Amino acid sequence: MRIEYVRMTLGPLPNNVHLLGDHDSGDAVVIDPSYDSQFVLERADNMGWRLRGVWLTHAHFDHIAGVSDIVNAYDPPLPVGLHPEDLAWYRDGGGAGKFGMSIEQPPEPELLFEDGMSLALGLDQLPIATVHHAPGHSPGHVMFYCQLLGVLFCGDVIFREGIGRTDLEGGDQETLIKNIREKVFSFPDDTRLLPGHGPESTVGHERDCNPFLN
Repeated sequence: MRIEYVRMTLGPLPNNVHLLGDHDSGDAVVIDPSYDSQFVLERADNMGWRLRGVWLTHAHFDHIAGVSDIVNAYDPPLPVGLHPEDLAWYRDGGGAGKFGMSIEQPPEPELLFEDGMSLALGLDQLPIATVHHAPGHSPGHVMFYCQLLGVLFCGDVIFREGIGRTDLEGGDQETLIKNIREKVFSFPDDTRLLPGHGPESTVGHERDCNPFLN
């Protein structure tokens, strides 16, 4: 396998949307598709990748706004993966209405994530990522760890010298910080953190420099 990830910063907030693909098989997934879905589809095509699924770290609207367009760009539609504890957010359009916005309601997830679950990019492929449930920003927030690349797709759990907001329904700062200390900081210091917003970081940098954790 020749695994690579591609980051695109898209949408009004702005969001980091990631493609994770295998150059040998051509299989890929998109993580947290925000806005500008056509750009994401074209980027996957330019990489020579065929999308096989959508992986969601959580169901806030800015991380799911592009799900419908991307899922329905394929026949049959792509499967969507989400932790079941974020289904309430997902079925409410990610809470877009709370912010005076709207998105197309995405289809029901086919893959319900569990802590410790192994994920592959396509059928008959070896697993390349593991799911790590890390609530606090939202009840069903998960992270995806790819050991081959030494990266953690951490969504809105932790940012470079910041942490996810906890004032939305289902958020809890004490829980979030506990999960960062016990889960994010369990990975090697050189693990690259790929957040849902802002620049990437490393576990070691956040352990030493994050003001919310020191």
